[in-house]
Amino acid sequence: MRPLRPGPAGAAALLLVGALAACGQMESAGPLRSVADARPSSAPECTPAPLKARAAVVLHVGLAEVTEPDDPLLAEVVDLGVGGIFVNDGNIEDEEQLAALVAGIREQAAGRPLLLSTDEEAGRVSDFRSLIGGTPSPRRLASRSTPAQVRAFAADLGAQLREHGVDLDLAPLLDLDAGRSDGIIGDRAFSGDPDEAAEYGLAFARGLDDAGVIPTVKHFPGHGRSTTDTHREGTVVDATLEELRETDLAPFQEAVDAGAPVVMLNHLSYAALDPDLPASMSPRTYALLRDMGFDGVAMTDSIGMGAIYPERDFPEAAVDAIAAGADTVLASGAVLRVDPTAATRMRDALVDAVRDGRLPESRLDEAAARVVALAGGDPVAFACVEKTVPVLQDDPATATADTPATPATTSATATPAPARSASPAAAPARAPGAPAPATTSAAPSRSSTPSPNASASPSASPSAPAGADAGTVSAPASDSTDDDVV
Repeated sequence: MRPLRPGPAGAAALLLVGALAACGQMESAGPLRSVADARPSSAPECTPAPLKARAAVVLHVGLAEVTEPDDPLLAEVVDLGVGGIFVNDGNIEDEEQLAALVAGIREQAAGRPLLLSTDEEAGRVSDFRSLIGGTPSPRRLASRSTPAQVRAFAADLGAQLREHGVDLDLAPLLDLDAGRSDGIIGDRAFSGDPDEAAEYGLAFARGLDDAGVIPTVKHFPGHGRSTTDTHREGTVVDATLEELRETDLAPFQEAVDAGAPVVMLNHLSYAALDPDLPASMSPRTYALLRDMGFDGVAMTDSIGMGAIYPERDFPEAAVDAIAAGADTVLASGAVLRVDPTAATRMRDALVDAVRDGRLPESRLDEAAARVVALAGGDPVAFACVEKTVPVLQDDPATATADTPATPATTSATATPAPARSASPAAAPARAPGAPAPATTSAAPSRSSTPSPNASASPSASPSAPAGADAGTVSAPASDSTDDDVV
């Protein structure tokens, strides 16, 4: 494990890359997985996209129960200019219907870069279960597979997501939890050990990347210490910064060092950072993330969760998050179910915040530039800011698998074949979307570092306060109904 690189947390971590030379409107989208380099011209001035367009692109919005491409809500949200559309199980009936919906979204976007995301962690959090079947939990994957096998598994999973039009997966978790399987994090975590969580989490991320799907590591700065369900309410994590660095933050440092392109922040508050603010709206938390070396897209968890809403209305939450340092604000389909006008209201609130000085325009431009770069557009042409997005570095040790990984279409009770130690072999290069080849790899080493999260308790009481996204985390799938602590 590489050590953390602690440094002063503060607003300096959020300084912008200076605006470059002239530009016009956003160019048409290239391959969504490409990373856009700035292409400044020789003209002395730069004219960004209109303020409303820059405000809209930092929103990543779900479509509440929209299943048809001609649904008016779809047209309204896409025409608004949001940077991403979140697709969940409420948008999926069957393969043919989903294909038509995705085609309709792309057609409505008229060629501009637009990310389609979903939440497919494997195990109990699986928006595509109806199409791909049940899958083993991350904990079970880590307990019965090598990192190379997990990478091959995720590559197969990612290839199926890519076939259905998904560009961005809100996975994997790098949280630490070795307690009950049905805890708030529970078996969604690969391990309670920082080294093992990083090793397996990055193997999963690289597998998605192999398939041409952008991974998202979450929930920074670590959710495993808390037994509170932020879908229902918030709480304060009482740990020193040094304690967080030694445990919860360590897998995220590994991911940042490896070039993770997207990091999701949770809605817990941290006594060592901003105890009165959720991490997703905490300037000190974003400063910490940037101070660790991260220059990719920082995304909030959904602002419809009970830790945020209704204490903060959606427009207020969007402004607070972007001002604190977020690059994109996730508003799941539950948000638009509560308020179908929420996307427009959030866009308008961001515009008003810039105009009245509550949100520096330079901060909005930085966020917009990162989102556009992630989607394959030209950040300079759109926001007059040069930004590139980190590219996940390969790890030859996990580029091969000693047996074929369990296909993502197996039942939830299936698990990858037991590891067989062998000499590692180089994996041939393959195009995005191609499944990982089955060759050989050494079995992983296991660390004995104790976890601070070994006694995580089960989910919060159903009587707890609930936001728009309450109940998003479903009950454990059939592979994790017992307390399979490993």
